[in-house]
Amino acid sequence: MSKKKDELNKRDTIDNTKKAPLTTNQGLPVSEDEFSLKAGERGPTLMEDFHLREKITHFDHERIPERVVHARGFGVHGEFEVYESLEKYTKAKFLTEPGKKTPVFTRFSTVAGSRGSMDIPRDVRGFATKFYTEEGNYDLVGNNMPVFFMQDAIKFPDMVHAVKPEPHNEMPQAASAHNTFWDWVSQNTESAHMVMWLMSDRAIPRSFSMMEGFGVHTFRLVNAEGKSHFVKFHWKPVDGMHQVLWDEAQIINGKNIDFNRQTLWENIENGHPAEFELGLQIIPEEDEFNMDFDILDPTKLWPEEDVPVQIVGKMTLNQNVDNYFAETEQVAFHPGSVVPGIDFSNDPLLQGRLFSYTDTQLIRLGGPNFHQLPINRPLAGFTNNQRDGYGQMSIHKGRTAHHKNYINDNQPEPAGTEEGGYEHYQEKVEGRKIQARHDSFTDHFSQAKMFLNSLSKTEQQHLYDAFSFELSKCDMDIRNIVVKELINKIDRNLAEYVANHTGAELPAENEESTYEKSSPALSMMNTNFSLNTRTVGVIITPDVTEDTLDETRSKLEDKGLQVKFISDKIYTIGKTTIDETHDTVHSVLFDSMIVISGEEDLQPPVIEQLEIAFKHKKAIGFGGNPSFGTLSFSEEDKGVSNIETELDQFLDDVKNHRVWER
Repeated sequence: MSKKKDELNKRDTIDNTKKAPLTTNQGLPVSEDEFSLKAGERGPTLMEDFHLREKITHFDHERIPERVVHARGFGVHGEFEVYESLEKYTKAKFLTEPGKKTPVFTRFSTVAGSRGSMDIPRDVRGFATKFYTEEGNYDLVGNNMPVFFMQDAIKFPDMVHAVKPEPHNEMPQAASAHNTFWDWVSQNTESAHMVMWLMSDRAIPRSFSMMEGFGVHTFRLVNAEGKSHFVKFHWKPVDGMHQVLWDEAQIINGKNIDFNRQTLWENIENGHPAEFELGLQIIPEEDEFNMDFDILDPTKLWPEEDVPVQIVGKMTLNQNVDNYFAETEQVAFHPGSVVPGIDFSNDPLLQGRLFSYTDTQLIRLGGPNFHQLPINRPLAGFTNNQRDGYGQMSIHKGRTAHHKNYINDNQPEPAGTEEGGYEHYQEKVEGRKIQARHDSFTDHFSQAKMFLNSLSKTEQQHLYDAFSFELSKCDMDIRNIVVKELINKIDRNLAEYVANHTGAELPAENEESTYEKSSPALSMMNTNFSLNTRTVGVIITPDVTEDTLDETRSKLEDKGLQVKFISDKIYTIGKTTIDETHDTVHSVLFDSMIVISGEEDLQPPVIEQLEIAFKHKKAIGFGGNPSFGTLSFSEEDKGVSNIETELDQFLDDVKNHRVWER
C-alpha cells in the first residue's frame, strides 16, 4: 500500500502530450464526451450525468479573482548562481556557497491594468522572484523602479483606487492619465520622486529583459555572528536598459498587445535567455544616519555613487511555463517569505506589505493552502500543525495537530538556530504608541530634482512631454493644482513647460528644489549595449534575388540579429519564405529596419515603414538600389547605412539602441 501511496503523491504534473484515456477528476475513464445523458434522444438531460455536471461546474469556476494590482503578468523559470560567498554579510545558504545554483521563478507584470490590458502602458513594472532554496522559499518582490508612491502602507489602498479606472465610468484602462490619479498625487507630495520615474522612459521598457529590477525597500542581512547590515537589492539586465518611445508604445499597443510577453517567450524558445545580475547596496548598521535622507524611506533611493552596487550573482531565465494558469497565475509571492540571514527593516511601507500579501492570497487562491500548489511548494518541504481548509492537498498522518504534545513525542518541534531555525534580528525598540511620521521623512522634492538632474537632455525632453500628455487628459483645476503643488516644487523649467503645453496656470512664485546633486547611474543612456535579441525587419521588393536574401540573412544572423523578411504578400523566393506583410507588422515592432530594393520604386507602405522608423531614430540600412527620392531622408543622414559597405556602422547603430543625435 505504501508504494501505491508514493505513486499517488507524484501527481503534480498532468502531461496531455502523452496517450491516455479521458477521465473524470476522480480518475474514472469516460466513454462519451460529446453527448450528455438524456431521457431519449430528444428528451431532457438527466441530473445523474455526473461527467456533464463535473465538466460544467469546473468550467463555471475556471476563473479566479485576478490580482488587484499586477494582474497582467508573465512568468519564467530559471536559476540563480552566486559568484562568491557573502558570509561576511549573511548566513543565507544560497548566498554563501560560490557556484551554488538555486531554482527560481520570476514574474514580470504591469501594475495598474487588468489581466486583459496591454503590455506597454505608461506604468510601473513588477519584478518578483521566488528562490526555491534548501532553507525554504525566499521571495524578492520588487519593481523596475527603486522607490514608491508613498511612505506608509496605510496609503496604498488610496493610491491604487486613484490610479485604477475611475469608479463612475470604469475609464481609463491601464493608464495614469486621468483626474483621480493626479488628484491623489497633488495631495500626497511624498509621491513626487516616484512620479518622476513614472513620467520617464523607465515606464515604457523595450523588453522585460531590458529593464532593471529593485527590491524597493531597505532590508537587513544578518550573518552567522548576528551582525546586521542594511541592504537594497538590485537586478541589472545583462542586455542593458532600453525603452520604446511614447509614440511607439501607443502604436505597439494597437499592433501587438502582447509585445513584451511575446518577445520574451520567443527569445527563450529560441535559446536566448533573459539574464540579470544581482547587485547589493550595503550600509553597516552603525552608518544608518550618515545619509542626507532617511534610509528607511521607500520614496528615497541610495545613490550608487555614494553606496556602490556590488554584483554578487546572476539569474538566468531560460524556461517558459508549461501552463500559464497553473504557474504564472497561481504563483503567490510574499515579501515575508525569507530565509535565515535575511530580515526586515522598519520601513513603514514594508511593514504593511508583510501583512497584506498573505491576506491577498487567501481571497485569490481560495484559502490558506495556496502554498501547496506546485508553483508555490518549497523544495525544502514543510511540516507543521496547520490542518484542513480549502484546497488541502496533503494527507497528514498522526494523532496530533498541536504543540506542545506528549502523544507524538512533541513532533514536529521547533528547530534551533544551529539546525537552521529562523531567528529574528534582535533590534532594540523603544517609544510611545503614536500615529506620526519622523521629521526625516518630510523632504519630498530633493530626490525628485536629483532624478531630473541625472537625465540626459533627450530623456528630460521625454519626461517633459510625458507630464504634458498625462495632465492634458485631466480637468483644468487638476492641472493647475498639480503644477502648483508638485511640479513647481521640483523644477521651475518643467513647471513652465507643462503649464505652457497644457494651459495650466503657472504659479507666480518659483518654489523649485535647489538640490544640485545628480546620479549618473539613473540615466538609461549609461547602460550596456548589446546586439543580443535585437530584431531587424528587412523589407524587400519582389525583384530581389534568392542569393541576396540568403546573404543578407546570413551576415545579420551571424552578428546575433533576429531577422524577419517583409513584403507586400507572402511568397517564396528559392528556399526563403517571406515572414510578414506590411499589413501584419510595423516598424515599431523592430529595433531596426533594412530595405533591399531592385529596380522597382518604393511603394507607399514601404515609405511609411521607413519614415516612421527614421522618426523614431532607429538604425536604417539599405541594399540594392532603393530610391531615396521618395523619402524625407537620404543615405547622408546619421544612422542610415549601406549594409553592403557599412555593415559595422549599421550594427553599431543598432547596438546603441537609437541614433539620438539625428
